[in-house]
Amino acid sequence: MVVFNNIDFETYLKGYPDNNGYFGRYGGSYIPDKLKKAMEEIKDAYFSLRESSKFISELNRIRKEFLGRPTPITHLSRLSDKYGEVQIYCKREDLNHSGAHKLNHCIGEALLAKYMGKKKVIAETGAGQHGVALATAAAYFGLECDIYMGYVDVKKQAPNVARMKILGANVIEVKKGQQTLKEAVDAAFEAYQNEYESCIYCIGSVVGPHPFPVIVRDFQSIVGIEARQQFVEMVGHLPDSIVACVGGGSNAMGLFSGFLNDHVNIYGVEPLGKGTSLGSHAASLSYGAEGIMHGFNSIMLKDHNGDPAPVYSVASGLDYPSSGPEHAFLKDIGRVQYDVINDEEAVNAFYELSRLEGIIPAIESAHAIAYAIKLAKIMQHGSILVNLSGRGDKDMDYIIEKFGIRNI
Repeated sequence: MVVFNNIDFETYLKGYPDNNGYFGRYGGSYIPDKLKKAMEEIKDAYFSLRESSKFISELNRIRKEFLGRPTPITHLSRLSDKYGEVQIYCKREDLNHSGAHKLNHCIGEALLAKYMGKKKVIAETGAGQHGVALATAAAYFGLECDIYMGYVDVKKQAPNVARMKILGANVIEVKKGQQTLKEAVDAAFEAYQNEYESCIYCIGSVVGPHPFPVIVRDFQSIVGIEARQQFVEMVGHLPDSIVACVGGGSNAMGLFSGFLNDHVNIYGVEPLGKGTSLGSHAASLSYGAEGIMHGFNSIMLKDHNGDPAPVYSVASGLDYPSSGPEHAFLKDIGRVQYDVINDEEAVNAFYELSRLEGIIPAIESAHAIAYAIKLAKIMQHGSILVNLSGRGDKDMDYIIEKFGIRNI
């Protein structure tokens, strides 16, 4: 049993969030009156269906037959040998159908929409993996699908845009503001307000108003459940440390949830981008302050007016000016340590994993690999498990164009 600040993690997942959607003081639901009925409908449906054997059985069947779960753990032996005696492993969410962890919650959300009788799903996307995953889930269930994506990310992530369109999704380019993930979320929520009776909003991370953070965490928890069991079967004991990248934080909460009640060090890795000056990074937990955006209270990066600040990362899936409320809570109570990796470190890790292990990671996941390398240099012995949240097909052209081919 693990206890932090008088919180018993043996019962944590049942007790958090509370009935109003709060993790401590973070979370909640700050939404227009027009959407309150829709949120209540989603909440009531989800909390009923997650106890339904029929719903869970169908979800588990789809995970096995369509998603390809369980995904394996791979021992990164050559990378480990390069940096000392510490053994580095990764959970292979890049081998999940559609190439990332995102389908774990998108299939769940689309199945929820089916049970609720909805005809359409709406979402935002940054790196495009959430958009591809939701387009995949919508095609599987025969649902209409609208994906909102910032114009900057559309240009950076052309392969994923093509995949979404091939899968039948309507990709809507957002050209307001910074034209990235924050603006895509704004546009998707605005559209949802006008269509909520016939559709469901399928948020892409553990963010947004209650009940979205707990819905996404629960659907992603399969990652941590599998990883814990697989690691013990492979090695005979738990890893010393686990690592995941954090933007909104869905892949991280998926992995972390399986180990919160274990004596395991947990690290969340934020994007430092080009440096610490405002607008040069997206490390909200490391440099932000408490604030409300997109319907929830968490830690966010603010400009001089107190509004969400412009953010940047080489990883489109991490350039969001806030993080999930559960991450803010876990940081405050000290259960998870959050740190940063910059663009250069992430790109170097992208090439190292590719050359040494034959795995091309998503540039988001490369932030976690880079941090594992840092840890391996510090630790004298032991093991590290990284959540390899996605594959790098979507990033190859952009990385080559901006950073060139690198030797290691």
